[in-house]
Amino acid sequence: MTQILFKDINKKNLHTMKVYEGLGGYKSLKKAFSQKPEEIVEAVKASGLRGRGGAGFPTGLKWSFLAKDVFPRYISCYADESEPGEFHDLCLIMDKALDEAHAKGYLGKNILGSGFNLEIHTHLGAGAYICGEESALLNSLEGGRGEPRMKPPFPAVEGLYSKPTVINNVETLCVVPFIVNKGADKHAALGTEKSKGTKLVSVSGHVKKPGNYEIELGTPTSELIFNMAGGIQNDNKLKAFIPGGSSVPMLPADKVDTPYDYESLAAAGTMLGSGALIVIDDSINIVEATLRLISFYMHESCGKCTPCREGTRWLHQIVERIMQNKGQLEYITKLEDICDNMAFKAFCPLADACVAPVVSSIKYFRSDYEEYFKNVPAGASR
Repeated sequence: MTQILFKDINKKNLHTMKVYEGLGGYKSLKKAFSQKPEEIVEAVKASGLRGRGGAGFPTGLKWSFLAKDVFPRYISCYADESEPGEFHDLCLIMDKALDEAHAKGYLGKNILGSGFNLEIHTHLGAGAYICGEESALLNSLEGGRGEPRMKPPFPAVEGLYSKPTVINNVETLCVVPFIVNKGADKHAALGTEKSKGTKLVSVSGHVKKPGNYEIELGTPTSELIFNMAGGIQNDNKLKAFIPGGSSVPMLPADKVDTPYDYESLAAAGTMLGSGALIVIDDSINIVEATLRLISFYMHESCGKCTPCREGTRWLHQIVERIMQNKGQLEYITKLEDICDNMAFKAFCPLADACVAPVVSSIKYFRSDYEEYFKNVPAGASR
């Protein structure tokens, strides 16, 4: 299987400059200086690379929106991995690498005599999931409260410190050297017709070998779960899986052969998201798993808008009551009604993320909810 980011992952001392350079590290930087910026943007467009942070927006197209001839300009990258199930960025970013790059002249002023200046700084976040939303990230970097901004203006025109800003995911940026070195066609030849390249997938949950795996987009999800990740723990049966992190709809076991790419997962009723595959076996009641996800989003809501601030709490209260055998069958309808009033009606997608596990769990695992209604005492409060 073709690998781009994990090609040399098992090489000893890969984290050191000497080994990295020996494997071709920074070769793309030198090549980039022989090209015009717009040529690189066009190459990234032609490669079919899409943002790996969740939205899947074409990367080259995003770069082309950057306001022209306005300086300074910024590129911002959220590397906190605050979404449950996501843990692949830690394999790709290190502060020590920045220090070594400075020492070798790959960062700073007049890089490699090119006249180009670039500084990279890491900023410690507080684990705020909301800062995965690009404008909330910019607010946080500027010292403000991590909550989304009204758009327009969009970051490409007026972003960090009111200057043009590109915001990309760690994995997205790490693919670009491959495109510069090998050419757009090499990247476009991998994956499917519309989902190009490879994807890092963090596989967690009830599997024998949880970890990070790089696959070509279009690989069956079952290949990830049963072959690469070793199958289900204790040889239990697969009950459900969440393909792209806690913010996307879960799917039942009978959809496990769905190809792992943007279009196929969307057709199945979910999303590729951040590439965090969470596996759930048949020992779990899905309502319990859903409550844990709601708890996360309730905690991480910035509180800026009513649908999210109030809706996440209402969902949590109702599902918690169901699990305490204090609910009624019509509570399911009430959950669906609240979700309908939250989805696409909040300031940012955090509310949509909370809705996803609730709606999908009811759609595919309604019987798990009904289990809690069998023991509801007569005359219980509604």
